[in-house]
Amino acid sequence: MKFVIQRVTEASVTVEGKTIGEIGKGFLVLIGVGKEDTRETADKYLKKMIGLRIFEDAEGKTNLSLKDVGGELLLVSQFTLYANCKKGNRPSFVEAGDPEQAEDLYNYIVEEAKKQVDVVQTGSFGADMKVSLLNDGPFTILLENL
Repeated sequence: MKFVIQRVTEASVTVEGKTIGEIGKGFLVLIGVGKEDTRETADKYLKKMIGLRIFEDAEGKTNLSLKDVGGELLLVSQFTLYANCKKGNRPSFVEAGDPEQAEDLYNYIVEEAKKQVDVVQTGSFGADMKVSLLNDGPFTILLENL
């Protein structure tokens, strides 16, 4: 599993010109599911992401979590996080989970996140999405191999 977590002041996702997910301050998270991933893997990544202390406190130190600041989540599936570009110029995606498995785990992550975060918005699995964001910092973290 791979999570690309971007601390944002705002983010949105549109499909066919219609905004389907939109947040203010929080995390835009691109989620890639690999072949070997399970719900246990998803639980570990979700716990780590929600616990990350990457928002500034009163002294300007990154010491506050998403919950501490009342942050929101925009979760977007993105199998291309598993692109392997070692050979040639055309990426291989053989390590990405199959679509059925990936959609199941993505939906599981969304439902579990909703139990812990007040505002959770999503993209549309498998759709051609346009993602907009205002990265705060910029601050971007890649979670993989947990």
